[in-house]
Amino acid sequence: MKYRYVVLGAGRQGVALAYDLARHCEAAHITLADQSPEVAHRAVSRLQSLLTEEGAPLAATACDVSQPADVARVIGGADVVASAVPYRFNAVLTDLAIAAGASFCDLGGNTAVVRRQLARHPRAAAAGVSIVPDCGLAPGLGNLLAAHGIAGMDEPQHVHIRCGGLPESPVGPLAYKLSFSFDGLINEYSGHGEFLRDGQPVNVEALSELEDIDFPAPIGRCEAAVTSGGTSTGPDTFRGRLQTYDYKTVRYPGHFAVIRALFALGCFDEQVKGADGTVLRPREALRRLFEERLAFPEVPDVVVLRCTVRGRHKGAPLTRQYDLLEWHDERTGFTAMERATAFPAALVAYMQARGLIAPGARPAEVAVPLQQYLDELPRHGIRVATQT
Repeated sequence: MKYRYVVLGAGRQGVALAYDLARHCEAAHITLADQSPEVAHRAVSRLQSLLTEEGAPLAATACDVSQPADVARVIGGADVVASAVPYRFNAVLTDLAIAAGASFCDLGGNTAVVRRQLARHPRAAAAGVSIVPDCGLAPGLGNLLAAHGIAGMDEPQHVHIRCGGLPESPVGPLAYKLSFSFDGLINEYSGHGEFLRDGQPVNVEALSELEDIDFPAPIGRCEAAVTSGGTSTGPDTFRGRLQTYDYKTVRYPGHFAVIRALFALGCFDEQVKGADGTVLRPREALRRLFEERLAFPEVPDVVVLRCTVRGRHKGAPLTRQYDLLEWHDERTGFTAMERATAFPAALVAYMQARGLIAPGARPAEVAVPLQQYLDELPRHGIRVATQT
């Protein structure tokens, strides 16, 4: 069986997503759409050079996702639409996919938007299509590993997810390399994390509750702090079954102290009024500085993910730990963050295309067949180590 996919957004993760769909997901045709036709065409040229053996059926097209008619034109006839554009568009894109009779998944990152998408469940079910938001790394893979651990216990109690994109060794003033969009990063660092504590939902301030965490060499000692969005709908789904469900982002030591100082100075504010009445726009300046001075193209990145599930099974205490260390791929040029974010999402899209996910709009941890997902991940280059 062959399937038709549309990927919206030809940036970092969008290109990696299209690559994995072409290699591993029985693609009859893949359309890679971007607001910039030049970006889309460059992306397709790159993919075609990487996919010579597969004979990838790829096409580039221009598409402004803020224009519904433009999106409807591009996604017509698709089996699955995968969104790699900023999360603020995903609710409207969900509506357009349902209207087109296509299933839809995305990389997500904002739980309020996800809840709007899940409210489309009756319409999606009636249309016979599946909607699965938040399918990337975290939220995404981390939540599905947690759900797998929970499903394997009689009495699951505590879930802790720790995840981060890092340079292979600390670099620059933040011991950090910008591995995805500036806006996505600041979204994580703002607001609050939505957790379960003592079985109840709580909001915990972002950048708080610093803790130490160790990973195998060469990564070593790191720190983790609360950030927003990483739990996604997990606390909603597992309320009543768990005492704890939390998420923290991993960085090298010292990073979060500098970030907190920048926030305190107003450096991430869109607009600040000076004492003399002058209006400053610090966020725009900081965006450019981050993108230019934290790029470090010569430094490979690495992704670390640890999901720990604790509880009881058959009357005895049980801990399941899932670990992922993902590295930059020199052969394809895909970064660790691109691989770890896009390839799990491509697998969800493939499951949707095969009809393995029921029609309707459901959270990934409810919709995705967990054991089959874990079994198929290695074929997509994602290898999770599990220990009990």
